Amino acid sequence: MGAVCTQSGVSSPLKRLPARVKIVEVGPRDGLQNEKTLVPAEVKIQLIDMLSEAGLPVIEATSFVSPKWVPQMADQVEVMRGIRRRPDASYPVLTPNLQGFQAAVRAGAREVAIFGAASELFSKKNINCSVEESLQRFEEVTRAAKEQSVPVRGYVSCVLGCPYEGKVSPEKVAQVAKRLYSMGCYEISLGDTIGVGTPRGMQEMLTAVSREVPISAIAVHCHDTYGQALANILVALQMGVSVVDSSVAGLGGCPYAQGASGNVATEDVVYMLHGLGIHTGVDLQKLMDAGVFICRVLNRKTSSKVAQASCKL
Repeated sequence: MGAVCTQSGVSSPLKRLPARVKIVEVGPRDGLQNEKTLVPAEVKIQLIDMLSEAGLPVIEATSFVSPKWVPQMADQVEVMRGIRRRPDASYPVLTPNLQGFQAAVRAGAREVAIFGAASELFSKKNINCSVEESLQRFEEVTRAAKEQSVPVRGYVSCVLGCPYEGKVSPEKVAQVAKRLYSMGCYEISLGDTIGVGTPRGMQEMLTAVSREVPISAIAVHCHDTYGQALANILVALQMGVSVVDSSVAGLGGCPYAQGASGNVATEDVVYMLHGLGIHTGVDLQKLMDAGVFICRVLNRKTSSKVAQASCKL
């Protein structure tokens, strides 16, 4: 674990927190991919550029999946070639297979991500193969990435619950995370895909995973469907996690709970972290401006409590 910040006058569980947290912004990809109305490439490019200007160190830009399955990401090449890249930021893209990886590299991607699941039924319904089959497919990607010195990030979905199987055992999550880490993923993002997790479940799951994967290589990706995201993130921070995924304006609804919120809003995460004295390098005002921009384009209200309280939308 890296440096920690110690605050006087704070109850003991908050005395050891990371001094710095890396925010992985997933709004342009995970947030927009479920939007029914196609968002023009120029809007996605402007959103990513605004997020870059806000100081976000990692911005997941797009996904190299078949447009047949995710029409919203059909403009991935145009987006990758249109964004203004900051030298101190990275712009990973999702690549489900070797073909997607090769297309991403041709388009200028310098980092990729692969996504598995801790649930067999979710894996079969989401990517049409078993967990084991998906891991074998990912090994092709990680081998090719290693040959070309392209960093790979791994996602594990349904770490605290599955819409089809219900509770998912921490041991199963740990097994999948270990496989991804062993095949070369430098970081493993653990996703509470349907937002059912609570702090106790988060603690139990992270305890199991951290036996197999160094805590410095673990990130959390929390959905706020049941209003538990910030509480779960705080538990993760207390356990040594220093990488948090989030989505500007809370973009990305949960497809398994109609009308429910999905990804935790980046604005809310940054506000909490700054309140804890944790450095993020993110300009909260510029971040909220990006949220205002994309919400106006989508003609929707922000899901960020901080932005709502600031009367931005």
